[in-house]
Amino acid sequence: MRKNNRKAESAAVAAQTKSPLYKKEGSFDYILFGVTILLALFGVLMVYSASMYNALVNYHNRYYYMFKQLFGVVLGFAAMIGMSLADYHILKKLRYVLLGISVVLLVLVFIPGIGVENYGARRWINLPFFTIQASEIAKFGFIVFAAAYMAKHRDKMHTFLGILPVLAVGGVICVLIITEPNMSVTIVVGLLMFAMLFIGGARIKHFLLLALPVIATGVLLVVAEPYRMKRLLAFIDPWASPLGEGYQLIQSFYSLGSGGLFGLGLFNSRQKYLFLPFSESDFIFGIVGEELGLLGCMLLLAAYVLLIARAVKIAHNSSDLFGCYLAGGIACLIAVQVLVNIAVVTGSIPPTGLPLPFVSAGSSSLIVFCASIGVLESVRRRSHKFVERLARKKQHARN
Repeated sequence: MRKNNRKAESAAVAAQTKSPLYKKEGSFDYILFGVTILLALFGVLMVYSASMYNALVNYHNRYYYMFKQLFGVVLGFAAMIGMSLADYHILKKLRYVLLGISVVLLVLVFIPGIGVENYGARRWINLPFFTIQASEIAKFGFIVFAAAYMAKHRDKMHTFLGILPVLAVGGVICVLIITEPNMSVTIVVGLLMFAMLFIGGARIKHFLLLALPVIATGVLLVVAEPYRMKRLLAFIDPWASPLGEGYQLIQSFYSLGSGGLFGLGLFNSRQKYLFLPFSESDFIFGIVGEELGLLGCMLLLAAYVLLIARAVKIAHNSSDLFGCYLAGGIACLIAVQVLVNIAVVTGSIPPTGLPLPFVSAGSSSLIVFCASIGVLESVRRRSHKFVERLARKKQHARN
């Protein structure tokens, strides 16, 4: 009798593992992989187009930024494949290590000889062959810590004391980043922190309680630094200082507006000839609009929406809370950074520097985002084990 029951159980499990759901959850998400690869390669193309003249003038090599971006793509794809093959539960065990590394890197940027100052900010760490932006790693370190904490203390997330550790860690990271100074990434980390608390189960009254001090802090940060106040005024009326603080935003408007519906054509941008500052990085979306038009921008946004939707689906189908919060945090990070970047380029919020994920020039951002996609794939691949265990339990209960 027992032998027959075991055969029946094995047959039920085999049938379950052959079902479309099992195969779908147990395999790679090739759509997610494909969209990521296309975005990264599109980024290489647009970085070359946006930077060719700048690179030729300043480095006597029109391919300078493109080669750097290709280097980031190679390392990013390697990180993506490596993280997809690894078990994402390792990150849970290493959460304090990753958080510690993030904080140490954020502190190292202030040490002379290690931190690199550029445009009045110390955001990069100098390595033998390249530089890394510490805040890019810190964002991922925070996601891992928050996901692990919320998964372990799910029953406490509805209390204010329960969410304090996430607020404290996020607050420390924000303070270190704003000290660099880097207002844009501080905003992203702050929004990411609240997004993760929301998906972790924090109550609306907690967000209302935090709203006043957050708004007050934002106002103080703007008032404390004259250049931030100038940026705010330039956002309100950029034509009041067309050659000063309003210059970049006006040039971004020209770039987007001249593209029209279909664009001027690939490589035909005029604003990249040193008119639009940071055209290959923070304002690359303006060059996309100029060369590929509104349709090109809409296709790019559609790719981001598809990528974020796949990440949300992976979070929904995760076999445990840590995987759910981890994937959800990555989806929130991509969504927040895309929205903030495009809002800046289109003049919807005050100007601030922030790369467009997978597309803007910058190896640190590209590698970290590609590694995050690998983590999403790892969560998806290991979701099928939960389905198998569930099938066994159901069959055992029937017998």
